Amino acid sequence: MNSTFHTPVLVQEVLLFLAVQKDKTYIDATIGGGGHGFEILKRDGIVLGIDVDEEAIDYVKKILRDKDIKILGEKYDSSLNISLSQYPGITLVRGNFKDIARIVQGTEFERVEGILFDLGVSSMQLDTSKRGFSFQKEAPLDMRMDQRLHVKAMDLLNGLTKKELYELFTKFGEERFAHAISGGIVSTRGIKKITTTKELAMLVEKIAGRRHDIHPVTKVFQALRIAVNDELHNLELGLTDSVELLNKNGKLVVISFHSLEDRIVKRTFLRFEKEGRGTVITKKPVRPSQKEVFLNRRARSALLRVFAKA
Repeated sequence: MNSTFHTPVLVQEVLLFLAVQKDKTYIDATIGGGGHGFEILKRDGIVLGIDVDEEAIDYVKKILRDKDIKILGEKYDSSLNISLSQYPGITLVRGNFKDIARIVQGTEFERVEGILFDLGVSSMQLDTSKRGFSFQKEAPLDMRMDQRLHVKAMDLLNGLTKKELYELFTKFGEERFAHAISGGIVSTRGIKKITTTKELAMLVEKIAGRRHDIHPVTKVFQALRIAVNDELHNLELGLTDSVELLNKNGKLVVISFHSLEDRIVKRTFLRFEKEGRGTVITKKPVRPSQKEVFLNRRARSALLRVFAKA
Protein backbone atom coordinates (compact mmCIF):
# COMPACT_ATOMS: atom_id res chain seq x y z
CA MET A 1 0.00 0.00 0.00
CA ASN A 2 1.58 3.26 -1.10
CA SER A 3 0.73 6.54 0.51
CA THR A 4 1.22 10.20 -0.23
CA PHE A 5 3.22 10.54 2.98
CA HIS A 6 6.08 8.57 1.50
CA THR A 7 6.59 6.27 -1.45
CA PRO A 8 8.33 3.21 0.02
CA VAL A 9 11.39 1.88 -1.80
CA LEU A 10 12.45 -1.68 -2.57
CA VAL A 11 9.10 -3.03 -1.37
CA GLN A 12 9.23 -6.33 -3.25
CA GLU A 13 12.82 -6.92 -2.18
CA VAL A 14 11.92 -6.25 1.47
CA LEU A 15 9.00 -8.68 1.29
CA LEU A 16 11.16 -11.31 -0.39
CA PHE A 17 13.76 -11.21 2.40
CA LEU A 18 11.22 -10.99 5.24
CA ALA A 19 9.16 -13.90 3.80
CA VAL A 20 6.16 -12.80 5.87
CA GLN A 21 4.28 -15.63 7.61
CA LYS A 22 0.70 -15.57 8.82
CA ASP A 23 0.28 -14.51 12.47
CA LYS A 24 4.04 -14.01 12.96
CA THR A 25 5.34 -10.76 14.44
CA TYR A 26 7.38 -8.08 12.65
CA ILE A 27 8.71 -4.66 13.55
CA ASP A 28 8.77 -1.71 11.15
CA ALA A 29 11.15 0.52 13.08
CA THR A 30 10.44 3.49 10.78
CA ILE A 31 6.76 3.19 9.89
CA GLY A 32 6.68 6.50 7.96
CA GLY A 33 3.56 6.53 5.80
CA GLY A 34 2.95 2.84 6.42
CA GLY A 35 4.11 1.66 2.99
CA HIS A 36 6.15 -1.34 4.09
CA GLY A 37 4.17 -1.96 7.27
CA PHE A 38 0.84 -2.27 5.48
CA GLU A 39 2.34 -4.70 2.96
CA ILE A 40 3.35 -6.93 5.88
CA LEU A 41 -0.14 -6.53 7.35
CA LYS A 42 -1.73 -7.49 4.02
CA ARG A 43 0.16 -10.78 4.22
CA ASP A 44 -1.34 -11.44 7.66
CA GLY A 45 1.79 -10.53 9.58
CA ILE A 46 1.38 -8.79 12.95
CA VAL A 47 3.13 -5.42 12.92
CA LEU A 48 4.69 -3.08 15.44
CA GLY A 49 5.21 0.27 13.73
CA ILE A 50 7.59 2.73 15.37
CA ASP A 51 8.28 6.31 14.35
CA VAL A 52 9.69 9.30 16.18
CA ASP A 53 7.75 11.69 13.92
CA GLU A 54 4.29 12.46 15.28
CA GLU A 55 3.05 13.39 11.79
CA ALA A 56 3.94 9.92 10.54
CA ILE A 57 2.06 8.19 13.35
CA ASP A 58 -0.95 10.47 12.83
CA TYR A 59 -0.92 9.73 9.11
CA VAL A 60 -1.00 5.95 9.63
CA LYS A 61 -3.77 6.39 12.20
CA LYS A 62 -5.78 8.31 9.58
CA ILE A 63 -5.33 5.46 7.09
CA LEU A 64 -6.62 3.02 9.70
CA ARG A 65 -9.61 5.26 10.48
CA ASP A 66 -10.41 5.60 6.78
CA LYS A 67 -10.38 1.80 6.52
CA ASP A 68 -12.75 1.73 9.51
CA ILE A 69 -10.23 -0.17 11.64
CA LYS A 70 -11.11 0.55 15.25
CA ILE A 71 -8.51 1.36 17.89
CA LEU A 72 -8.29 -1.20 20.69
CA GLY A 73 -6.45 0.90 23.24
CA GLU A 74 -3.87 3.60 23.93
CA LYS A 75 -1.29 4.23 26.64
CA TYR A 76 1.59 6.57 27.40
CA ASP A 77 4.91 5.60 28.97
CA SER A 78 6.41 8.66 30.65
CA SER A 79 9.71 6.89 31.43
CA LEU A 80 10.40 6.42 27.72
CA ASN A 81 8.29 9.35 26.51
CA ILE A 82 6.43 7.05 24.10
CA SER A 83 2.78 6.73 23.20
CA LEU A 84 1.33 3.39 22.09
CA SER A 85 -1.85 2.82 20.06
CA GLN A 86 -3.10 -0.70 19.44
CA TYR A 87 -5.24 -1.79 16.48
CA PRO A 88 -6.15 -5.26 15.16
CA GLY A 89 -2.95 -6.60 13.61
CA ILE A 90 -0.90 -3.45 14.08
CA THR A 91 0.44 -1.50 17.04
CA LEU A 92 1.78 2.03 16.58
CA VAL A 93 4.40 3.59 18.84
CA ARG A 94 5.65 7.12 18.74
CA GLY A 95 9.19 6.63 19.92
CA ASN A 96 12.80 6.41 18.80
CA PHE A 97 14.11 3.09 17.48
CA LYS A 98 17.19 3.54 19.64
CA ASP A 99 14.85 2.47 22.47
CA ILE A 100 13.51 -0.55 20.56
CA ALA A 101 14.48 -3.07 23.25
CA ARG A 102 12.62 -1.16 25.95
CA ILE A 103 9.68 -0.36 23.67
CA VAL A 104 8.91 -4.05 23.13
CA GLN A 105 9.22 -5.11 26.77
CA GLY A 106 6.07 -6.82 27.96
CA THR A 107 4.58 -7.01 24.44
CA GLU A 108 4.18 -9.80 21.89
CA PHE A 109 7.11 -8.26 19.96
CA GLU A 110 9.85 -9.30 22.40
CA ARG A 111 10.69 -12.00 19.84
CA VAL A 112 9.97 -11.39 16.14
CA GLU A 113 10.55 -12.90 12.70
CA GLY A 114 11.79 -9.72 11.07
CA ILE A 115 12.73 -6.10 11.69
CA LEU A 116 12.89 -3.38 9.04
CA PHE A 117 14.72 -0.04 9.18
CA ASP A 118 13.93 2.33 6.28
CA LEU A 119 16.27 5.21 7.05
CA GLY A 120 16.39 8.74 5.71
CA VAL A 121 13.85 11.50 5.25
CA SER A 122 10.30 10.77 4.08
CA SER A 123 8.69 12.48 1.10
CA MET A 124 6.27 14.24 3.44
CA GLN A 125 9.10 15.59 5.59
CA LEU A 126 10.87 16.89 2.49
CA ASP A 127 7.72 18.37 0.98
CA THR A 128 6.42 20.02 4.16
CA SER A 129 8.21 23.35 4.14
CA LYS A 130 7.81 24.07 7.86
CA ARG A 131 10.03 21.08 8.72
CA GLY A 132 13.07 22.67 7.06
CA PHE A 133 14.45 19.44 5.58
CA SER A 134 14.56 20.70 1.98
CA PHE A 135 16.43 23.65 0.50
CA GLN A 136 13.93 23.66 -2.37
CA LYS A 137 11.42 25.49 -0.16
CA GLU A 138 11.79 28.60 1.97
CA ALA A 139 11.42 27.50 5.59
CA PRO A 140 12.92 27.86 9.06
CA LEU A 141 16.04 25.72 9.55
CA ASP A 142 14.43 23.16 11.83
CA MET A 143 15.21 19.57 10.70
CA ARG A 144 13.95 17.86 13.86
CA MET A 145 12.48 14.42 13.18
CA ASP A 146 11.08 14.56 16.70
CA GLN A 147 9.41 17.89 17.40
CA ARG A 148 10.04 17.35 21.11
CA LEU A 149 13.77 17.92 20.61
CA HIS A 150 14.97 21.34 21.72
CA VAL A 151 17.91 21.96 19.36
CA LYS A 152 17.14 22.93 15.76
CA ALA A 153 19.49 23.17 12.78
CA MET A 154 19.53 26.96 13.05
CA ASP A 155 20.76 26.66 16.64
CA LEU A 156 23.78 24.64 15.51
CA LEU A 157 24.40 26.90 12.53
CA ASN A 158 24.44 30.05 14.63
CA GLY A 159 25.93 28.64 17.82
CA LEU A 160 28.84 26.38 16.86
CA THR A 161 32.35 27.75 16.38
CA LYS A 162 34.02 27.76 12.97
CA LYS A 163 36.05 24.70 13.98
CA GLU A 164 32.96 22.86 15.23
CA LEU A 165 31.07 23.63 12.02
CA TYR A 166 34.04 22.42 9.97
CA GLU A 167 34.16 19.15 11.93
CA LEU A 168 30.38 18.69 11.60
CA PHE A 169 30.36 19.22 7.82
CA THR A 170 33.41 17.00 7.38
CA LYS A 171 32.28 14.14 9.62
CA PHE A 172 28.57 14.01 8.78
CA GLY A 173 28.58 15.52 5.28
CA GLU A 174 31.99 14.52 3.92
CA GLU A 175 31.96 18.03 2.46
CA ARG A 176 35.25 18.94 0.74
CA PHE A 177 34.53 22.68 0.95
CA ALA A 178 33.81 22.45 4.69
CA HIS A 179 36.52 24.95 5.65
CA ALA A 180 35.34 27.68 3.28
CA ILE A 181 31.66 27.06 4.07
CA SER A 182 32.27 27.21 7.83
CA GLY A 183 34.16 30.48 7.45
CA GLY A 184 31.41 31.93 5.29
CA ILE A 185 28.74 30.99 7.79
CA VAL A 186 30.60 32.56 10.70
CA SER A 187 31.22 35.78 8.74
CA THR A 188 27.60 36.01 7.58
CA ARG A 189 26.01 35.33 10.95
CA GLY A 190 28.19 38.06 12.46
CA ILE A 191 26.00 40.48 10.53
CA LYS A 192 22.70 38.59 10.63
CA LYS A 193 21.69 35.16 11.93
CA ILE A 194 21.07 32.49 9.29
CA THR A 195 17.57 31.19 9.99
CA THR A 196 16.05 29.88 6.73
CA THR A 197 16.76 27.12 4.25
CA LYS A 198 17.09 29.50 1.30
CA GLU A 199 19.53 31.76 3.15
CA LEU A 200 21.80 28.81 3.83
CA ALA A 201 21.45 27.36 0.33
CA MET A 202 22.28 30.69 -1.34
CA LEU A 203 25.27 31.25 0.94
CA VAL A 204 26.76 27.80 0.29
CA GLU A 205 26.18 28.08 -3.46
CA LYS A 206 27.97 31.43 -3.46
CA ILE A 207 30.96 29.88 -1.66
CA ALA A 208 31.18 26.44 -3.28
CA GLY A 209 29.56 27.04 -6.67
CA ARG A 210 27.36 24.61 -8.58
CA ARG A 211 28.52 21.01 -8.96
CA HIS A 212 26.72 19.25 -11.79
CA ASP A 213 23.08 18.54 -10.90
CA ILE A 214 23.69 18.26 -7.14
CA HIS A 215 23.16 21.46 -5.19
CA PRO A 216 26.29 22.31 -3.16
CA VAL A 217 24.24 22.65 0.04
CA THR A 218 23.07 19.01 -0.08
CA LYS A 219 25.85 17.64 2.11
CA VAL A 220 25.61 20.57 4.52
CA PHE A 221 21.90 19.84 5.01
CA GLN A 222 22.70 16.16 5.51
CA ALA A 223 25.29 16.97 8.17
CA LEU A 224 22.98 19.33 10.06
CA ARG A 225 20.09 16.83 9.98
CA ILE A 226 22.28 13.98 11.22
CA ALA A 227 23.60 16.14 14.07
CA VAL A 228 20.20 17.51 15.12
CA ASN A 229 18.68 14.03 15.30
CA ASP A 230 21.79 12.12 16.45
CA GLU A 231 21.00 9.73 13.60
CA LEU A 232 24.18 7.68 13.36
CA HIS A 233 24.48 7.00 17.08
CA ASN A 234 20.79 6.09 17.27
CA LEU A 235 21.22 3.71 14.32
CA GLU A 236 24.07 1.89 16.04
CA LEU A 237 22.00 1.53 19.21
CA GLY A 238 18.90 0.39 17.30
CA LEU A 239 20.73 -2.25 15.25
CA THR A 240 22.61 -3.65 18.24
CA ASP A 241 19.42 -4.13 20.24
CA SER A 242 17.35 -5.34 17.27
CA VAL A 243 19.41 -8.46 16.59
CA GLU A 244 18.62 -9.65 20.12
CA LEU A 245 14.88 -9.51 19.37
CA LEU A 246 15.00 -11.84 16.38
CA ASN A 247 13.92 -15.45 16.48
CA LYS A 248 16.12 -18.09 14.87
CA ASN A 249 16.36 -17.37 11.10
CA GLY A 250 14.74 -13.97 11.70
CA LYS A 251 15.81 -11.21 9.31
CA LEU A 252 17.13 -7.73 10.03
CA VAL A 253 16.57 -5.62 6.89
CA VAL A 254 17.99 -2.11 6.57
CA ILE A 255 17.54 0.43 3.78
CA SER A 256 20.04 3.31 3.94
CA PHE A 257 20.42 6.34 1.72
CA HIS A 258 23.98 7.57 2.10
CA SER A 259 27.43 6.13 2.67
CA LEU A 260 27.66 7.03 6.36
CA GLU A 261 24.54 5.00 7.20
CA ASP A 262 25.50 2.15 4.90
CA ARG A 263 28.97 1.92 6.45
CA ILE A 264 27.46 1.54 9.91
CA VAL A 265 25.03 -1.14 8.71
CA LYS A 266 27.76 -3.07 6.86
CA ARG A 267 30.19 -2.88 9.79
CA THR A 268 27.53 -3.86 12.33
CA PHE A 269 26.33 -6.84 10.29
CA LEU A 270 29.91 -8.07 9.84
CA ARG A 271 30.43 -7.74 13.61
CA PHE A 272 27.29 -9.79 14.26
CA GLU A 273 28.55 -12.47 11.88
CA LYS A 274 32.01 -12.52 13.49
CA GLU A 275 30.36 -12.92 16.91
CA GLY A 276 28.51 -15.96 15.60
CA ARG A 277 25.06 -14.38 15.82
CA GLY A 278 24.12 -15.23 12.25
CA THR A 279 24.91 -14.60 8.60
CA VAL A 280 25.11 -11.57 6.34
CA ILE A 281 22.73 -12.47 3.50
CA THR A 282 23.64 -9.57 1.21
CA LYS A 283 27.38 -9.57 0.51
CA LYS A 284 26.77 -6.44 -1.56
CA PRO A 285 23.86 -4.03 -1.03
CA VAL A 286 20.70 -4.54 -3.10
CA ARG A 287 19.82 -1.50 -5.21
CA PRO A 288 16.51 -0.46 -6.77
CA SER A 289 15.80 -1.35 -10.38
CA GLN A 290 16.04 1.25 -13.13
CA LYS A 291 12.26 1.12 -13.40
CA GLU A 292 11.82 1.96 -9.72
CA VAL A 293 14.29 4.84 -9.93
CA PHE A 294 12.45 6.16 -12.98
CA LEU A 295 9.14 6.06 -11.11
CA ASN A 296 10.57 7.35 -7.82
CA ARG A 297 13.72 9.47 -8.17
CA ARG A 298 14.25 9.47 -4.41
CA ALA A 299 14.91 5.72 -4.60
CA ARG A 300 18.12 6.20 -6.60
CA SER A 301 20.46 6.21 -3.59
CA ALA A 302 18.74 3.39 -1.65
CA LEU A 303 20.95 0.53 -0.43
CA LEU A 304 19.43 -2.58 1.18
CA ARG A 305 21.33 -4.99 3.43
CA VAL A 306 20.05 -8.10 5.23
CA PHE A 307 21.27 -10.10 8.22
CA ALA A 308 19.79 -13.46 9.28
CA LYS A 309 19.86 -14.52 12.94
CA ALA A 310 21.44 -17.90 13.70
